[in-house]
Amino acid sequence: MVKILGIEFAPLNIPLSRRIQTLCTLQWTMTFLIGGFGSLFLCIYLLFTSYYWIPLLYLVWYIYDRNTPETGGNPVRIFKKNYVWDKMGEYFPAKLHKMADLDPKKSYIFGLHPHGIMHASGFLSFATEATGFSEKFPGLVPHLVILAGQFQFPFYRDYLLTSGMASVSKKSFEWICNKSGHCACVVVGGAEEALESKPGSFNLVLMKRKGFIKQAIKYGASLVPVFSFGENDLYQQIGNPEGSFLRRMQLFLMHKIFGFSLPVIRGRGVFNYTFGILPYRRPLNTVVGKPIEVTKKTDITQEDIDELHTKYVNGLTEIFEQNKEKFGIEKSVHLNFFE
Repeated sequence: MVKILGIEFAPLNIPLSRRIQTLCTLQWTMTFLIGGFGSLFLCIYLLFTSYYWIPLLYLVWYIYDRNTPETGGNPVRIFKKNYVWDKMGEYFPAKLHKMADLDPKKSYIFGLHPHGIMHASGFLSFATEATGFSEKFPGLVPHLVILAGQFQFPFYRDYLLTSGMASVSKKSFEWICNKSGHCACVVVGGAEEALESKPGSFNLVLMKRKGFIKQAIKYGASLVPVFSFGENDLYQQIGNPEGSFLRRMQLFLMHKIFGFSLPVIRGRGVFNYTFGILPYRRPLNTVVGKPIEVTKKTDITQEDIDELHTKYVNGLTEIFEQNKEKFGIEKSVHLNFFE
């Protein structure tokens, strides 16, 4: 390793396999950061060129396919299981662990924690086969459910849909939860939890997040808490404590303008370890907890929701407490739950 002007450069003799892992991860990172707006601007640009017919043809496809985000996406095996995602999984490396078997005759709602910055663990484990989901849970079909706005961007939406991603909407939950063996995988903490993401942080925004609990009762879908050890270690985040100007600005932009948070982050680069947009190479260990059986009800009371939510929080805590020392977290560390 060579250090020049405070910048740590990667050595030239790094094995080709690691370079490939970095390249595959860079592809995903760039697509996550600029894929949506980039594809939109490209289509607008093409409208004013001799290739105007490309976005027009795509518009026809978009109209035809507009409801797919609410019907489980367009999962394609070759896109979910391929060399690129396998190498990205090796980059960290990412692994999937289970605490119990899941019956493929039932439907499930997976609650994913923590959000992290880009939630790489959720993408690798539930939108691809990089960590071997289908081998560990035969007969199950996961759908990573994300903001509906992500599916408004041309071409980018197809990139998401081929991984089986779906919209986090009531119609989407209805479609998934009414099909045996299908799993709606929702990142419960959302954009606000992303602002808590930093190495060593175990702050979860959960105590008022009960919409997914209500959906589970409505369709009788079993709840499965999931915790990804290492997700918060992938990026450094500029300090934004509660009440600071930066946090207030981030919350304002999130609630009033964009609908998603804007963490100010620092990762590593392709050829250096000091700064960049790539996540750090940190182990990702995603643990799928024990299922919480849910009784289907049509007349759902707040008491029903609160009771099941308490069981869910206890199940998530159990995952953390039983596995934390195995993944390098001190015994004295515990989860912190916020509203």
